[in-house]
Amino acid sequence: MHPMLNIAVRAARNAGKVILRACEDLSKIEAQQKGSNDFVTNIDKDAEAIIRDTILKAFPNHSLVGEELGVIEGSDADYQWVIDPLDGTTNFIKGIPHFAVSIALKVKGRVDQAVIYDPIRSELFTASRGQGAQLNNTRIRVTKSNDIAGSVLATGFPFKQKHHLDAYTEAFKALFIHTADIRRAGSPALDMAYVAAGRIDGFFELGLKPWNTAAGELLVKEAGGMVMDFAGGAGYNQSGNVICGSPKLCQLVVKEIRPVLTESLLC
Repeated sequence: MHPMLNIAVRAARNAGKVILRACEDLSKIEAQQKGSNDFVTNIDKDAEAIIRDTILKAFPNHSLVGEELGVIEGSDADYQWVIDPLDGTTNFIKGIPHFAVSIALKVKGRVDQAVIYDPIRSELFTASRGQGAQLNNTRIRVTKSNDIAGSVLATGFPFKQKHHLDAYTEAFKALFIHTADIRRAGSPALDMAYVAAGRIDGFFELGLKPWNTAAGELLVKEAGGMVMDFAGGAGYNQSGNVICGSPKLCQLVVKEIRPVLTESLLC
């Protein structure tokens, strides 16, 4: 295992322990609303602090950006860790056992190492650039699905951007009539990991943040898949609008949804 990936795994497992302890007594979780339909808990913050401390102990000069604790500028700007300590916070608050720790390392702006860890199921998704993707040390691949017909897709509703609801609903309808089904599970990091593992054929969601998608991006690509924006380009980190799956499936999804989306979602 790459030494930096090894540190990412250690950090994710340390955060997972904090999260699992909290699951034993949900009454001790302190939740706050930080934005419209956007929640943070004391456990998010504690888990992110553990991740930050684990990484900086090994690489004190590296930079970090986390969902809860913001940006830490290190002296070596070539290395930036992108952290989501608890992707699926609403599930966590409600006691729904579907959430994950997501950690990615960017080297000179490109995602180089990735970990998505599901502490409930003890599932560790990892990837190193050019070395493939693994689930608990077993190689994983995206499905070979080349048609929307019969596929199972995952999505996330635009609960933070309800002004896009009409456009999203039209895109959903355009895809749903062809698919076997569409899932909405509440953790985009796990959705992308599941695409990489071939559990679902594809995923689409709008308005995501880099910490939601950075690790999943590398996992999908290293598993033979593709990640693109709603216009079929590579601007998903800027727009937050993400499609992933096999290359052919992604292209078909874009073809179906482009005609019904507003111009602002295709930028």
